[in-house]
Amino acid sequence: MQYKREKIELTAKTQSAYGGRKGTMKICVDENIALGKEVFSLFGDVELFNGRNISGAFVKDCDVLIVRSVTKVNEELLSGSKVKFVGTTTIGTDHIDIDFLKKNGIGFAYAPGCNSRSVAEYVFSSLFYLSKKYGFRLGGKSIGIIGVGNIGKIVERFSNALGMRVVKNDPPREDKGEKGFSALEDALACDIVTFHVPLILSGKYKTVHLLNNKNIDFIKENAILINSSRGVVVDNKVALNLVRRGKIKTIFDVWENEPEPDKALVELADIATPHIAGYSYDGRLNGTKMIFEALNKFLGTSYVWNFDVTEISGTIDLQDENDNEYFLRKLFEKVYRAEEDSKKFKRLYLTSENPRKEFDLFRKNYLRRFEIPDFRVKVNEEIDRKLLEAFGVRTV
Repeated sequence: MQYKREKIELTAKTQSAYGGRKGTMKICVDENIALGKEVFSLFGDVELFNGRNISGAFVKDCDVLIVRSVTKVNEELLSGSKVKFVGTTTIGTDHIDIDFLKKNGIGFAYAPGCNSRSVAEYVFSSLFYLSKKYGFRLGGKSIGIIGVGNIGKIVERFSNALGMRVVKNDPPREDKGEKGFSALEDALACDIVTFHVPLILSGKYKTVHLLNNKNIDFIKENAILINSSRGVVVDNKVALNLVRRGKIKTIFDVWENEPEPDKALVELADIATPHIAGYSYDGRLNGTKMIFEALNKFLGTSYVWNFDVTEISGTIDLQDENDNEYFLRKLFEKVYRAEEDSKKFKRLYLTSENPRKEFDLFRKNYLRRFEIPDFRVKVNEEIDRKLLEAFGVRTV
């Protein structure tokens, strides 16, 4: 299968009331943001930076700061700077001191939902790999979805389409009057347990060590534990103890102590990846676009972004598959194989003298990965059309 390069065309319709012409503003952009330099250069002079190494001295003369989750944006970083707008191309905001921004009149935007489908596809790519490796079907299995926001809802849709029994846990939504939720212990007792919660450090809805030594016994033997939310949501030492005893199977994309997670847990996990579940090219570009639009609004500009994210030549022929679940497993094997990312990451990370560097380099040099709707698929007539719709399969 061949891919055509995406065609990007950015056109300035108006000039900014704030001064958004090239040369009048300094836009500081994390070097790992998709098309960051190309997109934000419309507003001013772009200077790229390493998100983990940024300093107050660097941002002192920045007018706009565009970051990812690896950069802590707070008073220590911004004090004395010219920054008037901060954007993060991520779905989470736990790395941003929003109160400080508000108090100092600094505009802020983030990108909720930008990579939700990417994370959900990562989860099911990993599950299909394990179903093949260990010889079981996903249909009929119970899945505990902890956190039913943008990502959790897609995981729920995929699970229902496959005939899985869904148990949902989301106290904030339940307290707002939404129905259909269960206790955390019920979700933890499922065949598959997957976390999709934000990082909340304290209070009633605290998510730090949501899975811990007090409730780990609710996890059944041979269950599959998935964490693609935030590393500290799962107590990694407690999880490692179960993995070492062969009690559970694990799919971990996020870790405590990133970018240097416990090598023992990385080695023993069935799937181990360096925080790239949401790294599809579609998801990353969605994040860039959402901050581009927010900056447009903040500055009063009307820059236009016309592009084709992916022009894919060729199709995936799965006409020989007439079983719904096997069809999907084959489709994921063609579109995205999380196990290949895992094998590569383990090889690099576990043998490196500088594992922190390998963790970040893997993310920085991550190859373009597309999502299911970017492809065209030849399908057997016996495949359930509702299943195709749920997974966003575009047929020929």
